[in-house]
Parts: sequence; C-alpha cells; structure tokens
Amino acid sequence: MAEWLSPPERLAIAYASRPVRALWTGLILLDKRLAHSARESREPIMVQLRLAWWRDQLAKPPAEQPRGEPLLALLAPWHRESAALIALVDGQEAQAVGEDGGAALDRAREAAIVALARLSGVPVTPALAAAALAYAQGEPVAPRGLPRAMRPLLLLDHFDRAGDRPRWRVLAGALRKGLLGF
Repeated sequence: MAEWLSPPERLAIAYASRPVRALWTGLILLDKRLAHSARESREPIMVQLRLAWWRDQLAKPPAEQPRGEPLLALLAPWHRESAALIALVDGQEAQAVGEDGGAALDRAREAAIVALARLSGVPVTPALAAAALAYAQGEPVAPRGLPRAMRPLLLLDHFDRAGDRPRWRVLAGALRKGLLGF
C-alpha cells in the first residue's frame, strides 16, 4: 500500500520509528481515500453513501470488517481509537455538504493525530496538541517537543510549505527535520 503514498509522504513516514510507520501510513491513506470519496464533483448523496460505508466499517471490530479492502486491514491497529477515524469521515462529510467550512475536518484531523500519538505510546503534551492543531489548520508546525514517533508531522508540514523553492533546499530541509527534529 506504500505505493499509494506520494514520495514526500513516504519520506516523512520513513523518519518515524518502525512500529509507528503503519499507523502513519494508515492515517494518511484513509485521509486521502476519504477526500477522494468526497470530491466536489460528485453528487452529495453519493458522497454521503460512500462515506457512510467507511463510517460503518470503521465502527466494526477488525474481525468483522470485509477482507477485500486492504486499507481496513492496515487500520486494524487503530481499533482502540476508531472514534478518531470515524470523526475524519464525519469531517469529510461536513465539508463535502458545506455544513461548516471545514472546521469539523480540521478538528477531526487534530484528534486523529493525537490518537496516533496515544496508540504510539507517546504522551500527549501541550506541544504535541499544538502541533496537531497547527497542522490540521494548515498553520506552520513548531518542532519543539515532538518525539520521534511524531516526526512525520514536521516533514508533512515541511513538504506542504515547499512552494516553488528549489528542490535541493526542500530536500535539505526535510533531511534536517527528519534527522534532527527541527
């Protein structure tokens, strides 16, 4: 499933500790899949039906989920925090039907990042909560106080802000943040 990630996303995940990589991969892929399901060009009722399927599947224990969807298998370790993933579904739906301008999706992304930290055994500090909120709202992420398990957050933010800077500068900045955490 790593082939579904962009090269910057793969690089960001590579800087997480090995046990946490699958959690990051699942979160990023689910967010991308939900965004694709909720594209603006689709009829609102079809968007709601597609997202309702994800909501229903994520609410089930992993043993009861369909085996034909590899993303659900990847998300099995998230079962204790499935409410955060279901909130992502709800946030995408709220944004797709124009209910709140994306505020629910921002809150859901923040909650999912915090849930990932809990699943990783990382204490949820004020610095971590602030970084999760900043990333979810598209603000710059402050690197202070983020443990290695959460380092992909810094790199994802770095690549999101790359703009039209020369590639070598973007890569050099990514290597610095990946190796040193700032």
